[in-house]
Amino acid sequence: QVQLVESGGGLVQPGGSLRLSCAASGSIFRSYAMGWYRQAPGKQRELVAAITSGGDTNYADSVKGRFTISRDNAKNTVYLQMNSLKPEDTAVYYCNARRRIIDKEYNYWGQGTQVTVSS
Repeated sequence: QVQLVESGGGLVQPGGSLRLSCAASGSIFRSYAMGWYRQAPGKQRELVAAITSGGDTNYADSVKGRFTISRDNAKNTVYLQMNSLKPEDTAVYYCNARRRIIDKEYNYWGQGTQVTVSS
């Protein structure tokens, strides 16, 4: 049982930076893989970055070299540092927590935070 709350979104100019935070509560945070997804109007939700419970990371090709996902298990928080932002990054960003145990899957989502990159 996990509740997720995103924060840190907003309006920034192209080339700017934002750091998103996702605070988790209600369960054992370190047991979950965490991810950031985004969805722009008229488009499918896509995975932006993910980090396993062990700290391994993966990124969408479109954000490699610009975004960094990290987690602080002591604070029950996952972050997404976004640098060199582009207008194409504009979307609602969602935090996800996932845990798989043999024949079961636990999957939770935050409410989303808006990121707008515009001049």
